[in-house]
Amino acid sequence: MSEDRFSTTGWDREQVRRSASGSGASRSAGSRGAGAGSSGSQGRGQGGQQPKRRRRRGSPVARAVIYVACVVIASALIAGVGWLLANDLCALNKEYKEAEITVTEEDTVGSVTDKLKDAGLIEYKWFFRLFCAIASADEKIDPGTYTMNTDMDYRALISAMDAPRSAGERETVRVTIPEGYTVRQIIDALAEAGVNTAANLEEAAMNYEFDYEFVDNENLGDITRLEGYLFPDTYDFYVGEQASSALGRLLDNFQRKMDADILELVENSGYTMREILTIASLIEKETDGTDRNMIASVIYNRLNNPSYETGGLLQIDAALVYATGHAELTAEDMQLDSPYNLYTNAGLPPTPICNPGLESITAALMPAETDYYYYVLGSDGTHIYSRTYAEHQQVIASLG
Repeated sequence: MSEDRFSTTGWDREQVRRSASGSGASRSAGSRGAGAGSSGSQGRGQGGQQPKRRRRRGSPVARAVIYVACVVIASALIAGVGWLLANDLCALNKEYKEAEITVTEEDTVGSVTDKLKDAGLIEYKWFFRLFCAIASADEKIDPGTYTMNTDMDYRALISAMDAPRSAGERETVRVTIPEGYTVRQIIDALAEAGVNTAANLEEAAMNYEFDYEFVDNENLGDITRLEGYLFPDTYDFYVGEQASSALGRLLDNFQRKMDADILELVENSGYTMREILTIASLIEKETDGTDRNMIASVIYNRLNNPSYETGGLLQIDAALVYATGHAELTAEDMQLDSPYNLYTNAGLPPTPICNPGLESITAALMPAETDYYYYVLGSDGTHIYSRTYAEHQQVIASLG
């Protein structure tokens, strides 16, 4: 045997070739087997990435049905909303309701819209405001008190609050309410001018629920609930105007006159607004207009010092006149059992005794600082003031 049989080099080369050839064949076979039988290899494409799956498409008929249904539903919703808005815009299918709306100088289109909504005359505030913007309603709506109803569409509501247009369609009358008039006197003046009947005005004064915080709507049935709040001024009314609307004009004017400065004085006075108006009404009836602050000082001196010789009694004839209804008081009247008899009841009467003007209200809030407790009308028509009852008697004696 040759020496080469002890050499492993040649054997190793052959062995490596055979091994490599067998391994390649094995890999090729194994790869084919995996490709045929392995779901994992089948699921991978080039580069080993997951191929996109095909979407399963539904039936074309089903898709068409769904599309049509969506269109129908959307159209129905739009039509329904449109119908509701159209009903409100055109005043269709509404239950009849009448309401009184008062527009003030401070009102805006937005606040007027709120009032119409609260009164039940409109349903959709945003839609009405949109209409107002298109119709330039801010240039047409004027201050005043208007009677409207649910038969009126948006345009009619705006036109109804256009004072010049409304005035052109209805006869008006101008009435001056003097300072110091009572509610009864005001009712008679309005009735005489043809604004409405005395009976209707009295009924409204007693029982109508006015939308003002200062009006007592809890205790209806008495016209004195409005005493002091019907502001004296000159007004234009419609002939045959609704009674509550006519009285509402005076109440609205009072609310405007009670500005921030007046309200601050009331708050700092220690008295309620009703009490201040009561004091102002006493001043209005006791003065000729020249000495309101002096009369106010006497009233406050008696109220604030009940231990003084006056005993807290105001002893003002005007309150008793208000209770009796006649100006000439008798000895019997002086003993009348009434809270308005300030000779027998200390303090203020239960309500104002008239409707005072702004000057008397201001005097009630800013009285003069004096130590007077008495006054009497002198021969020259002016009041003479005294500190004590003895001085007061001397003055009366000197007048003869």
